Amino acid sequence: MSQTRTATINRQTAETNVQLTLDLDGSGASTIETGVGFFDHMLTLLAKHALFDLTVAAKGDLHVDFHHTVEDVGICLGKALAEALGTKQGIVRYGSKTLPMEETLVTSALDLSGRAWFIYRVSFTTEKIGDFDVELVETFFQALAANALMNLHLVLHHGSNSHHVAEALFKSTARALREAVAIDARQPGVPSSKGTLS
Repeated sequence: MSQTRTATINRQTAETNVQLTLDLDGSGASTIETGVGFFDHMLTLLAKHALFDLTVAAKGDLHVDFHHTVEDVGICLGKALAEALGTKQGIVRYGSKTLPMEETLVTSALDLSGRAWFIYRVSFTTEKIGDFDVELVETFFQALAANALMNLHLVLHHGSNSHHVAEALFKSTARALREAVAIDARQPGVPSSKGTLS
């Protein structure tokens, strides 16, 4: 591929310091260090199943809680995705995956439309996975969708194990992204009748 689809985002606030690099045409390699073990696991899965090369180094106010770190990584990943896609010439644009994990079944459907919209039809049976608040799954994906400027719909069909539900959401979104960012050889231009996805 002649076009390099990469981005580096640095975000520093009074609450967090995040450095993130993304390569859409990678092999699924990742180095993730956020200080939040379960979140590191989820981001590693996302990179692996999207075939993105992803590096995240985040330092946040974890003595307060994990919210700022998780949200700001979502912001940075969304911004990196938007930057790496550039004008979106030749991409498939849409992606969806219904993915099972043990007793759990979820669907992630997305459109890299340049317009942010987020629908979340997911509930958990517990408030935490280890020391990770399950509400932060929604926080992350909301930030991702808003900053990538994409439609993202996440639906839990059934499932009772909170770890499985969260993991299935990250994997299904990764697979949907993998499909959406892929280059469509039959359509070299922007996949929109408007002529733009910005």
